[in-house]
Amino acid sequence: MNKIIAVSIFICSLTTTAFAQTDARAKAILGQVSKNYRSYATSKADFTYSVDDPDSKDKQTQTGTIYIKSNTDKYKLVFQNQEVISDGKNQWTYLKADKEVQLSEVDKKANSINPADIFTLYENGFKYVYTGDSKVNGKLCYTIDLSPTDINKPYFKVRLSIDKTAKRIAKAVVFNKDGSRYNYVITSFTPNVKLSDAIFTFDPKQHPGVELVDLR
Repeated sequence: MNKIIAVSIFICSLTTTAFAQTDARAKAILGQVSKNYRSYATSKADFTYSVDDPDSKDKQTQTGTIYIKSNTDKYKLVFQNQEVISDGKNQWTYLKADKEVQLSEVDKKANSINPADIFTLYENGFKYVYTGDSKVNGKLCYTIDLSPTDINKPYFKVRLSIDKTAKRIAKAVVFNKDGSRYNYVITSFTPNVKLSDAIFTFDPKQHPGVELVDLR
């Protein structure tokens, strides 16, 4: 799983009986979160990203920003050295250091989590349970664990921390089957930010000298 919300990101079948059915309290909380996000035309979120890897002692933290057009598959994900852009049909992966952009078709059957769905991913293909309360950057949060109904996914659990006041996701942790964990902490969130549809495509004219590799 790579860092593109790996967020294929934003995991072995679960043996815990708590996941045998959906949790009514978790469903109510997630329903409010989903309602809030779907009421926005667009969203922008800044976040920090880190990986806990049992095979490595190094832990690096990166920052990123994601732009989403609600109720579509359009998004733009920006890291320091990489960008991933999707118009729902095509995906551009821009490798800044290599001056290369890779163009591919969006694979809707992929096992990864679509970044455009990160705030509403629970709605399809997951069971969920409320596990208690927590704090993220001083904010009181509900903690809800999601488990995919498809046991062939590369992850077995996604843990969401949901700000009790704002009813927004404050943190997401993706638990991989290989023992690694992908941590995403939302540092700022702006709803209904003005976005042009042009940002959801890669414009070669704005990136002179960048090689386009068409993988379609």
